[in-house]
Amino acid sequence: MARTAYHEALERTRLDVLRMGALAEEAVRNSIAAMDRRDTELARRVIAGDDTLDDLRRKVEAACIELLWRQQPLASELRTIAAMLETIVDLERVGDYGVEIAKRAIAIADMPVRPANVEILKMGTIAADMLHDVVTAFSDQNVELCQLVIDRDDEVDIRYHNGIRALQVAMEEDSRMVAAATQLLFTLSSVERIGDRAQNIAWHVKEMLV
Repeated sequence: MARTAYHEALERTRLDVLRMGALAEEAVRNSIAAMDRRDTELARRVIAGDDTLDDLRRKVEAACIELLWRQQPLASELRTIAAMLETIVDLERVGDYGVEIAKRAIAIADMPVRPANVEILKMGTIAADMLHDVVTAFSDQNVELCQLVIDRDDEVDIRYHNGIRALQVAMEEDSRMVAAATQLLFTLSSVERIGDRAQNIAWHVKEMLV
């Protein structure tokens, strides 16, 4: 009976990690959409929703700690708990990056002169897809999908550097672009870090499964 209750608690915690992943992915997709469409209302919803992600992180962390002291976990259970503790840190940071992008979407919304979104929309889509795939890999215990996420981070990095160069050119050619381009430079950085966090989670999941 004790082991059954333990496994049920472990499964509930695992499902909360998956819920965190879904919320983080939604924050990324919505913040990028807000930037692309100049949708300040959507951006504000991303900012307001971050508290839910933070609360869920604390809930999972407390549950993991309880799982560690309640019973002596088996090696596989210990790897799962360790992976969940590491993963929720990355997911919370992804949510924070989504908030940062949303704030910049609000700041840039009324700027009449701005460069094209450069690589941001494409980068954001790739990063969100990576996040979706790595959460799926965690759920399905899929090592191959983890490796695909790890490999795809190079694509985000390439677009990041291309975007920086394009914004630098835009600012050099037209000084009116500077204010908006600066906001977009910071946004590129946030999206690149989201890709890094997705890659981190892929490594956590691989370590959990090996």
